[in-house]
Amino acid sequence: MRRKIFKKLVMDEPKEPKINEQPNTKDIDLKKQNISSQIEDNLQTFKRMFSVPKNTDVKVREFTIPALKRRAFIIFVSTMVDLEHIKESIMEKLLKDEQTSTKIQDIVSYPMSKTATNIGEITDFISGGVTALFVEGDSQCYLYETTKIHGRSIEKSANEVIVKGAKEAFNENVVDNIALIRKKISNENLIAESQVITKRSKNSVFLVYEKDLVNDEILQSIKIKLATLNADKILDLSILEQYLEERPRSFFPTLLYTERPDRAAAFIEEGHIVLLMANSPSCLVLPTTFWALMHSPEDHYLRTPYGNFIRLLRFLALFIAIFASPFYIAITNYHVGMIPPDLLMAIAGSRERVPFPSIVEILMMEIGFELIREAGLRVPSPIGPTIGIVGALILGQAAVQANIISPIVIIVIALSGLSSFIIIDGSMNFAIRISRFLFIFSAGFFGIYGVMALFTIGLFYLVSLRSFGIPYFAPMTPHFSSSKDLLIRHIPINEKFRPGYLKPKDMVKQRKG
Repeated sequence: MRRKIFKKLVMDEPKEPKINEQPNTKDIDLKKQNISSQIEDNLQTFKRMFSVPKNTDVKVREFTIPALKRRAFIIFVSTMVDLEHIKESIMEKLLKDEQTSTKIQDIVSYPMSKTATNIGEITDFISGGVTALFVEGDSQCYLYETTKIHGRSIEKSANEVIVKGAKEAFNENVVDNIALIRKKISNENLIAESQVITKRSKNSVFLVYEKDLVNDEILQSIKIKLATLNADKILDLSILEQYLEERPRSFFPTLLYTERPDRAAAFIEEGHIVLLMANSPSCLVLPTTFWALMHSPEDHYLRTPYGNFIRLLRFLALFIAIFASPFYIAITNYHVGMIPPDLLMAIAGSRERVPFPSIVEILMMEIGFELIREAGLRVPSPIGPTIGIVGALILGQAAVQANIISPIVIIVIALSGLSSFIIIDGSMNFAIRISRFLFIFSAGFFGIYGVMALFTIGLFYLVSLRSFGIPYFAPMTPHFSSSKDLLIRHIPINEKFRPGYLKPKDMVKQRKG
């Protein structure tokens, strides 16, 4: 009896799909064919392609055109189109009796996008929100741009906040994003070129550049990289970024990710290439250097002395964020002679009852700070600031009173953590936070010599990085002619050249007279 029950369970168990199972070859062959002049054949073909009526948001409307006395049908995805326009400008015009013209272009008042004959091409258009009209006896399909996808309006930048300058940011609608760039660059040389990058989801990426500035070799290398992507779906620029990087396991980013159209326009005017995608409220700037990741758009909106002050403060914050904790460990463990006697006595007095070595103190507080930071980001916004205050004040004070952490460690960690917040680029911020832990371990084991050895190795590594053939520290090393906008920004009238490492077609951006 048990054998029979076991056999029945095994027999009734659903079979797992084969991993190497090939897609339906009939559908693939069908997409390569052209539509028929027989309307019934076309109707059945597209009902099969879109699984109608199982697919509830794909609508098919059959009718007869009185002016032509011929059958017709339209097919569209109802969740992606403007239904009012379809009803008023297409359907009502086709169903009127008093039409005298025999041409579809004259009967329908809605602007026709184009005509198509290939089944695969028509299927892609319908999936993108286009309405397709099929008429009996015609061997072509009429396509109408009726796309209407709801999304966010243009809002302020959430992650790249500045005090002075433009406030608008990209949203998930790629048409709006291209328009925001075109609003800032009113030039006929601005190109927004589309390229499909995935097989199944048919995700497109837009390459935005100025054809009279861009380096054709860099542009071609980016196009080749996009064309060789072998993926079914890439839904966001954050995922595409990981496909395009030469060293995806590197801590340091080699592509710039920004949600500000003014920043994107500034890079395009320098000769860079910007990538946009639907459903991505941001853009990717290619190629990218270390200096671009450290700069902020506010550096240029402010007057030169103010912008340089903030920029120097940012580079100082970079070193504090990386080296504050490692130097404290190295000096207190190995190089106490470097500390003035009075300060040494103060540090020794504060650490008298602490049972842990300094590296354990630092690691506990660094991990605690990272937990507080991530918790504040993930929880709902009204609670986020509360978590930061509770974590910083209550937990820190309690740790000091319990003699687990010395007060000076709280100061070091707070200074290091606050400095990391000044780094505007999110990926660079992560790189600095991770690198800090490596320096902490090197200081704990080898003191100041370990810190300097790791710093030297890190510099060698950073110099070896490239972004689509461009050295990471260009134009400083190797040297290229440029506006020298690196550590110090010159006054705008003296910034006469575009970055030489991009080899733009027009190197001079300001001419005398």
